Amino acid sequence: MARLVEFDVSKAQDKALVLFWRKGYQATSLADLLEAMGIGRSSFYAAFGDKRSLFLACLDLFGARTQGILLRTRSDIPPLDLLQNFFERQFVGSGAARAQWGCMLVNTVLELADLDAELSARASQHLCEVQALFEECLLDAGCAAAQASEMAALLMLLNEGVRVSNRRKLTAQQQRAPIETAFRLLRSAIA
Repeated sequence: MARLVEFDVSKAQDKALVLFWRKGYQATSLADLLEAMGIGRSSFYAAFGDKRSLFLACLDLFGARTQGILLRTRSDIPPLDLLQNFFERQFVGSGAARAQWGCMLVNTVLELADLDAELSARASQHLCEVQALFEECLLDAGCAAAQASEMAALLMLLNEGVRVSNRRKLTAQQQRAPIETAFRLLRSAIA
């Protein structure tokens, strides 16, 4: 008879997500996970299967939370303000160590592009979903479909670049300047 899981699976997964986000997939050992999650090996395997399965679940959770940031306030804020707030609140002056970890999705693509096509593709799919939300916001702002698609791709490139540059520990002004420039140009192009 299988033993019942005796810990909060959601909290343990959150702890694993943070560890994977900070260290990456390859650098995170099973021992690291067990310690961070505060569980034993048998509980780990019973609840999550294996490290890879847990990582996929963490990627999906990270992707959903990233999209949720945009979706929660989409109806409350003008679309271009929503997009600019997304960039500024995620990247600039948050003071949190997490901002310096970059993005788990971007980090995964960078780390695993040539090593694990499935994990890299899963992260890329989530980035495409975020880009689709960027495009929807741009359509809401009055962009024509072709222009919204082009600008959403540009914003995703900015997103990826800012997330990577955050790992360089730039000052808030060094982070803010390109975002402000991008949105000034974006607003000008739409006007």
